[in-house]
Amino acid sequence: MNIHQYYPVDIVNGPGTRCTLFVAGCEHQCEGCYNKSTWRLNSGTPFTIEHEEQLIADLTDSRIPRQGLSLTGGDPLHPANVADILRLVKRVRRTCPEKDIWMWTGYRLAELTSAQRQVTELLDVLIDGKFIQALKDPALLWRGSSNQVIHYLRK
Repeated sequence: MNIHQYYPVDIVNGPGTRCTLFVAGCEHQCEGCYNKSTWRLNSGTPFTIEHEEQLIADLTDSRIPRQGLSLTGGDPLHPANVADILRLVKRVRRTCPEKDIWMWTGYRLAELTSAQRQVTELLDVLIDGKFIQALKDPALLWRGSSNQVIHYLRK
């Protein structure tokens, strides 16, 4: 899996202070996407064990309490990303069970493959649906267009 950006301190992509990882690869290629540079799978840089260790260290650093991890892109549920995202999400769940995990995807929850569902079963929140330029609404919280749905998956 390749990544484009990692923010160890982010207050935009989900509630509270978070770690946010932008992955490469998106099949949806939505018109009006603000992150077109993440569409190609081979763009960005490889997500290494060093990146993963830093992410875990940041999530557990008590000097800046973080509420959780946000995964976006690109699309974390792109078929080429699923195995690496699943491994990362499992590790975050194991290491930081008190942290929440949010994810943005262009795929609809009802249409996910069994491999993609393995990931979503470990998430707290999934925002699904392609960005649709005609439904763009800057007033929406954590979504770009009104067709996108916030699914609260864990209680």
